[in-house]
Amino acid sequence: MELRQLRYFVRVAELGSIGRAARDLDVVASALSQQISRLESELSTRLLLRSPTGVVPTPAGQAFLRQAQLTLRHAESAVAAAREARLSGMVSVGFTPTTASLVARHFFAAMAERHPNVRLHLVEGLSGNLNESLASRRLELAVLFQNDGGKSRNAVAVLDEKLFLLARRGLLALPDGQPVNIDQLAGLPLAVTSKAHGLRAWVQAAFERAGREPWIAVEIDGLTTLMDIVQANAMATIQPGAAVARVESGLLDMHPIEDPYLFRRNLVSCLNEDELSPAALATRVVLVDVMRSLVRHGSWPGATLLDL
Repeated sequence: MELRQLRYFVRVAELGSIGRAARDLDVVASALSQQISRLESELSTRLLLRSPTGVVPTPAGQAFLRQAQLTLRHAESAVAAAREARLSGMVSVGFTPTTASLVARHFFAAMAERHPNVRLHLVEGLSGNLNESLASRRLELAVLFQNDGGKSRNAVAVLDEKLFLLARRGLLALPDGQPVNIDQLAGLPLAVTSKAHGLRAWVQAAFERAGREPWIAVEIDGLTTLMDIVQANAMATIQPGAAVARVESGLLDMHPIEDPYLFRRNLVSCLNEDELSPAALATRVVLVDVMRSLVRHGSWPGATLLDL
């Protein structure tokens, strides 16, 4: 079995077509098909189901695909390590928009200082998309939330962060920083994420516990746009404290919400440790250190470190 065969199989499985994979790899389709057949013969099992519309992995092919992806990633890391004889390589890390707004630049600076030969691929997206990227091994690390199913992965629980009401100044007849309860929020027009987003489910659950219905003025699945809309209009939103990193000073008031369950647990989730490259293991250490440092220095509003 050769690495070339693994690369060919992975690309065919990812694209679902021998023809498209051949064009992508710049090889002849018949030669590519022959290599896949040799691989199947060596393994004595069918890896792909062929049809007029393309190919799909068999159950054995799915299992082989995961391991082939890991083998290729490790081979790439081994080549890079051999070339530089020091910790190096590419590591992909995912953040949700709120987390990225607070953590990403500090994390990048810490990595540049501690591991300058490790190249970062930083991805910003919704937590559900990041979960899927971890499962498909397009990411090695991601900051996820236990409420979103992050607990199902190999993960380090780092902190809990409370959710706050962020309201256009003057919308509430309360001073900035004064706590509010759900009853006080029921009459406020809210900008929220769609139901596909985990944050929306926690907000909905808080209103249900209080026996109230939220006034959903607009649904926005993008933190920058959401915060721009709230700052420009007489409305509010419910967000973690990290979101204030994208708020123009003086436009919004931030009110703690009196609900002990309205928080989210931040986890640094990753592939299984035996699947992580040395560079990814080192990157995880730096990421956890940066998150904890931000909390210790009071730079993460509403966050509490966990000792788990």
